[in-house]
Amino acid sequence: MNDAAPPKFKPYTRQSIAQAHQWQFMSPELREAVEVVSRVLPFRTNAYVMDQLIDWSKIPDDPIYRLVFPHRDMLQPHEYAQLRELVLFKKDEAAIDKLVRTIRMRMNPHPAGQMTHNVPRVNDAPLRGLQHKYKETVLFFPSAGQSCHAYCTFCFRWPQFVGMDDLKFDASETTELVAYLATCPEVTDVLITGGDPMIMNTRSLAVFLESLLVPELAHIQNIRIGTKAVAYWPQRFVTDRDADDLMRLFEKVVAAGKNLAIMGHYSHAVELRNGMAQKAVKRIVSTGATLRMQGPLIRHINEDPAGWAELWTTGVRLGAIPYYMFVERDTGPSEYFSLPLARAHDIFQAAFQMVSGLSRTVRGPSMSAFPGKVVIDGVVTINGEKLFALQFLQARNPDWVRKPFFAKYDDKATWLDHLVPAFGKSKFFFEGADDGIVQARSAKVIPIREALRADAGRCRQ
Repeated sequence: MNDAAPPKFKPYTRQSIAQAHQWQFMSPELREAVEVVSRVLPFRTNAYVMDQLIDWSKIPDDPIYRLVFPHRDMLQPHEYAQLRELVLFKKDEAAIDKLVRTIRMRMNPHPAGQMTHNVPRVNDAPLRGLQHKYKETVLFFPSAGQSCHAYCTFCFRWPQFVGMDDLKFDASETTELVAYLATCPEVTDVLITGGDPMIMNTRSLAVFLESLLVPELAHIQNIRIGTKAVAYWPQRFVTDRDADDLMRLFEKVVAAGKNLAIMGHYSHAVELRNGMAQKAVKRIVSTGATLRMQGPLIRHINEDPAGWAELWTTGVRLGAIPYYMFVERDTGPSEYFSLPLARAHDIFQAAFQMVSGLSRTVRGPSMSAFPGKVVIDGVVTINGEKLFALQFLQARNPDWVRKPFFAKYDDKATWLDHLVPAFGKSKFFFEGADDGIVQARSAKVIPIREALRADAGRCRQ
């Protein structure tokens, strides 16, 4: 990497990927999959990912290739066959759009009640671009940050990027955010997310960050920024034209008395082996901001415990904090990426055993499910019954947090909805009576009693 001539960001999409010289390394079958599957799922990569992170001698099994390039198995066989016929031969755009919409809606585009339960309402109208699932934390989706330097094929926010405007979260400015937060003194954390807020230039990002520094929002203690740029375009923090301005912005937020937490999304150890990626970490933490490392456990991508141990250990050496290993959410091509919870626990436990105490700040494997963040603490045997031991790390009802509960061991279960309560119970303690929620047939929702939801989200009314 030549720091004297900083590289310019060069994205590739379905329309332009053939311009990349690596296109010639791909077989006709792999090229076809890109053309067909990218009609359903977002596809975008960039020259840094292509040149520095993918080992082209190992495609399609290279983990970063699988992370950013579509594969035919991400669709059901009959879906791929139908779409292939329309895209390659009939070229009927109206029919393509209809089939694509059907496939997308089958993929549970907004899991965990993101649209039905997480969007706050003021004057009986939803606040665009905001989510408020947990009492202490509000999520904000700036419209200028609803893209990424490259898209992950597993991303649970894929509807943000595929033109499904009726299922999109975004806000063009902060007026409603600031007004809403001023009425919620119990909110201490704001997470700016997307997409990727770091796709914005520093001047645009400053507008959103500085709006949170006003005196009437003194109760906001932590400002988080969710980003994959640390892995997919670390130049954003090092050599981009306004990278120095970005560092000064981070310092300004810290000087204002806020904790600025960069929530760095890392999916594989290779993403932190590159010198530019390591420089990005060091520059971020030098501003007084913290960098927390998180990412999902994904089949085909990062099933090796040693890879996780390397990632966490390298991060700690550079000044980052291992934070979460997530379970892949039940959305998008989840059948392609999901792993049994039992397998997820084994991988986490094996990786955890490989690292020192400084890396054991990491928590997981954790499911961001409808009622909250549920972590698998272990596999135990009680009265001769093999069980999963679980607890809430965060919940819609704060009383549930850190309350242990048990589920029957199931070596095929991949999500909370698949688990059955232990000890002959008919339901888990957090499952209440029907609260009138209209549930889509295609998605099981764990209902929460209206009284609990009201108590947990007082300022949302």
